[in-house]
Amino acid sequence: MSSDTFAFKKFSIKQDKCAMKVGTDAVLLGAWVSPNGSKTILDIGTGTGVIALMLAQKSEALVTAIDIDKESTDQAKLNVNESIYSAKIDVKNISIQELAKTSLQKFDLIVTNPPYFIDSYKSTEATRTVARHSDSLPFEELIDAVTKLLDIKGKFCLILPKTEAGIFRKMAELKGLYLSKLLRIRTKPEKESEKRHLMQFEFKETEFSEATLVIEENESRNYTQDYKDFTKDYYINF
Repeated sequence: MSSDTFAFKKFSIKQDKCAMKVGTDAVLLGAWVSPNGSKTILDIGTGTGVIALMLAQKSEALVTAIDIDKESTDQAKLNVNESIYSAKIDVKNISIQELAKTSLQKFDLIVTNPPYFIDSYKSTEATRTVARHSDSLPFEELIDAVTKLLDIKGKFCLILPKTEAGIFRKMAELKGLYLSKLLRIRTKPEKESEKRHLMQFEFKETEFSEATLVIEENESRNYTQDYKDFTKDYYINF
């Protein structure tokens, strides 16, 4: 299978038109999120549609998948239409800011693998810059949109690098969104290899549960059993 197609157990992702290809962050988020009976899910910045398809695989919810980039939207629509989950996913070419202004719908679950580079070198490829940098979706605007679109009993989940996650958490709390679940991702067993935080927010303030997932043993590409178990419903080799 070509590098422009990524095969999962129950669907395939074509990614030749997308600036951001299928990556570990998206798969981690899709595998971690628990729909818990959600009837409506919103996937912000769907890209190839991979997270929307992962959530459709493990829930009966209707998924709205949005992206500001037209080519990504077209790609996601293609991937959804060629899957067995096409009746459950609606792909729209719209920004989250615009959706928050125009939609009256409330979602039980909102997920996003957002652009997060705040102060770093920007790619000369315009679409990749939009996908990776937070300029087009500042954290504050994302939080404002989520607070408008999330049901009062709903959950909001995202993945961010460790440093950005700390910034985001403080900003979210100021807007009344509180951390209820945290998964720390380490690439290797050593504590300093901690690279990502998977976070779940809710409108109610409680003590949050937390855990750590290590992806690889000390040898490169020697995946831990925990990581294999975590992603086995999706990755073909696991």
